[in-house]
Amino acid sequence: MSEQSEVKIRRAPKLPVFLVFGALMGALVTLVVTSLFPADKHIGYAATVGYFMLYGIPAGIVLGAAVGLILDRVSSRRSKTVTVEREIVGDIGDVGDPE
Repeated sequence: MSEQSEVKIRRAPKLPVFLVFGALMGALVTLVVTSLFPADKHIGYAATVGYFMLYGIPAGIVLGAAVGLILDRVSSRRSKTVTVEREIVGDIGDVGDPE
């Protein structure tokens, strides 16, 4: 017995990869931008970088998610519809029968 149905095929981006990459880029941009300005002697460079990472990393995650969602939308427009055939081999009554 066989069944035919139509399915959509598309290449969808993996959103967690974009989120992690955005977080890393946000951290890197924060590090570069804070190193361009002199650090306060009372606070220190590490505390300044750590404080601004609280803003840079979430901003990078949001931008990475936006890029991933835009690419997902583009890939859904390029999806193709194909006909697939599913074939069942064997007797259905034999499945799960221990004898």
